[in-house]
Amino acid sequence: MSRQVAGWVCAACSIAPAAVLDHCHEHGYVRAPVCTSCNTLERPDHLYANDIRVAGRYTRLFDTDHAVWLHYWHRCPGCRTRTTLPLPHLAAWTAHTHCQPLRPTHRQGRARKPCGVLRVSWTGSQNTPRSCLLTVSVDFCPSGEHRVLARVPYREAVARFGAWLAAAVPAVAAAAGPDRLDSLPAEPRPVIADTSGEGLALF
Repeated sequence: MSRQVAGWVCAACSIAPAAVLDHCHEHGYVRAPVCTSCNTLERPDHLYANDIRVAGRYTRLFDTDHAVWLHYWHRCPGCRTRTTLPLPHLAAWTAHTHCQPLRPTHRQGRARKPCGVLRVSWTGSQNTPRSCLLTVSVDFCPSGEHRVLARVPYREAVARFGAWLAAAVPAVAAAAGPDRLDSLPAEPRPVIADTSGEGLALF
């Protein structure tokens, strides 16, 4: 793989040399070559197959550098058509962005500190994301470990993300277009490469 992308720059940070080809695990679509650091950064921190600990790096993905990463994730036509993110990223966004205000705090000196570590899990499969239920909780909370903050159906999470996307990155939202599922595969397809988009002919 490193030979295939040798000489290319990472499509995410545009600084480091590319090392791997990143793809959407939900739709099986090759996005672009990325460096090892960005590939690790954007990969959800899986504890188990359907369980993510929402670490500090999500601040960069959904706050400081969110425009860059949203453009990047929407290289996948499946995510762009659905106006959403792959299920693990959508789950992390739901916990990081919309459930932060629900997170309990504890007094530390004169200030209050957010409690524990955010965690999000979901029922169901990436193959049928619309049937999934996201559960956001807090690990290591003195008032009760695994305290549940919210249970969010997939459709509600997508609606919330769509509203946030339109406000946060209008250009990405405009390019995404309406939610059309008729042309998308019901199951993840084999990883394919797109040679039609500008700057993607390297595949």
